[in-house]
Amino acid sequence: MNRVWSDTERRFGPFVYDGSSIFTVGIQLVSRGDDEDDNRCVSLRLFGFRRTLILLLPSWMLRPYAEKVKAKSWDAATIRRMGRDWYWHVEPREFGFTIHNGHLSVSYGRQSNDSSTEQRWGMFLPWTQWRHVRHSFYDMDGDLFAHVPDRDWDARRKLETACPAPRFDFLDFDGERITATTRIEEREWRFGEGRFKWLSIFRRPKVRRSLDLQFSSEVGRRKGSWKGGTIGHSIDMLPGELHEAAFRRYCAKEGLTFIEQIGGE
Repeated sequence: MNRVWSDTERRFGPFVYDGSSIFTVGIQLVSRGDDEDDNRCVSLRLFGFRRTLILLLPSWMLRPYAEKVKAKSWDAATIRRMGRDWYWHVEPREFGFTIHNGHLSVSYGRQSNDSSTEQRWGMFLPWTQWRHVRHSFYDMDGDLFAHVPDRDWDARRKLETACPAPRFDFLDFDGERITATTRIEEREWRFGEGRFKWLSIFRRPKVRRSLDLQFSSEVGRRKGSWKGGTIGHSIDMLPGELHEAAFRRYCAKEGLTFIEQIGGE
């Protein structure tokens, strides 16, 4: 018997149960396949508490979307054999809603995976979202250098260039001596959007402090290949860390050899 939902599903007569689903809440009535499809089925799906319960229903209860399409690519022999010059284009239909990661998705008919014809609507629920409120740069001593104006990329680039940043030499896996320039950045998010910003008084802000790494040449075992090595990325910093401590930890994890600090910008 073909699977209806997942490899971990369990069957109990017309019921299908899966206890390992992602965290989703919702209900859906779904029709898939066509009259000539062995996998055709209609199902009522209930989602909640990381579990999915599906009730298999008679196929006549919900027909999929079907549209007669003229077969422009068929040759004369195929048309004679089929006794027609058209075919049915069939797509599933869904009715219901789901909520996952704060996103509400409402389906009310044809599911074509084409935004011009699909009958689906969705939005992020503002009382479930985190809003970005701050992006800051810190100097070589870990003191605040500047806050970046929201969505002003030119200002961000100028502040990033002006912020004092130390440079460290290290050896890559192949012994090449490379210089890394490091900058400390911090971003803050608060809970709730729009009219629901007040919800932030009930939850702690999310703050992420990271060390931005820019290398003087490619780093890693893929350098020189078509895939290429990395010339920069960022890592999360631990509480109390500054540039050197965080970069030494990065070198130890990635199998690089830390040499010394050679100055700052």
